Amino acid sequence: MDWTEIQVAVPAEKAELAADIANMVVPYGIYIEDYSDLEQGAREIAHIDLIDEELLARDRSKAVIHLYISPEENPADSLAFLRERFNALGIEFEINTNGVSEDDWANNWKQYFKPIPVGNKLIICPTWENPPALEGRKVLHIDPGMAFGTGGHDTTRLVLETMEDYIKGGETVLDVGCGSGILSIAALLLGAKEVIGVDIDPLAVKTAEENGRINGFTPPQYKMLQGNLVDKVQGQFDLITANIVADAIIQLSGVLRPFLKPDGVYIASGIIDTREQEVLDSLDKSGFEVVERRESGGWVAIVSKLR
Repeated sequence: MDWTEIQVAVPAEKAELAADIANMVVPYGIYIEDYSDLEQGAREIAHIDLIDEELLARDRSKAVIHLYISPEENPADSLAFLRERFNALGIEFEINTNGVSEDDWANNWKQYFKPIPVGNKLIICPTWENPPALEGRKVLHIDPGMAFGTGGHDTTRLVLETMEDYIKGGETVLDVGCGSGILSIAALLLGAKEVIGVDIDPLAVKTAEENGRINGFTPPQYKMLQGNLVDKVQGQFDLITANIVADAIIQLSGVLRPFLKPDGVYIASGIIDTREQEVLDSLDKSGFEVVERRESGGWVAIVSKLR
C-alpha cells in the first residue's frame, strides 16, 4: 500500500487550531497552504513586490492542510478523528480524499490491525482476528469502522493505562467524545458498573453501540448518546474520561464540575505537550487539582480531582 494524502480546507482564521488537530493524526508532519497574508509575507519575508498571478488568484479565505498517512495506519480512522474533532470545535471544513473510497481504506487496513496488549489487564483485538491466549488479560473486541479509536494512538493508550489504576470496581463512568466506544468498553471490562458515552458524530455513536454489543454490553449498563460535550448528560460520575483536543478540554473543564462526584477522577487526554499549560490553567481556574500526569509520544494525559 502507498502513503495516502488527505486534504482538509478550513477557514484561514482557524488554520492554527485545525493544524493542532491534524498533528494529532500525523505527528510526523503536515503541510499547510495559507495565502491569507500573501502580499505582506512576500514583502516582509521574501522581500519581493512581484507575485505570480496564479498565487494571487488563490482563495485567501481558506487554508488547506495536507496530511500524509503511512501505509501501516488507517486513513478512515484518521478521517473519522478529524471530522469528530472539527465538528466538536465548530470548525467548518471540506475534505478531499482524491477519489479514494473510505470503505477500501478500512478494508485494506484490516491486514495491519493486529491484537494489541495495553497496560497490564487488557488486549485490544479486532473483530476479524482471534485473540492470543494471554493470562490475566481481558479481551476488548473492536471494529472501529469509520469512527476513531483502535487503541493504537498514544492518546487512547494513555487513558486505557490510566483507567487501570483508578477503576477498582463498581464505578459509574462518563466518556466524553466516545468515538468507537473503546474507552467505555474498557471501563466495563476493568470493573466499572455503568458507562455513558457521548459523541457529536452520529456515526461514532452508532459504531460505539455496535462495539458494545460485540462485547456483550447494552443499555442501561452501556449507553451511548449523541451530543456536544455534556449537553445531553445527567447525573454524577465516579470517573470522567475525555480523549479529545486541548481546546475542547479547556471548554469542557468549565462545565464539568456538576457531573463529577466530590471524590471523582477526571482523566483528560489528547493534549499536545505544547498546549499542556493552557489546559492546566483552565483546570485550575475551574477548581480542579492535578494529581497525576502521564506522557507518551508528545501527548499528555492529565488526571485531576475537584479541590
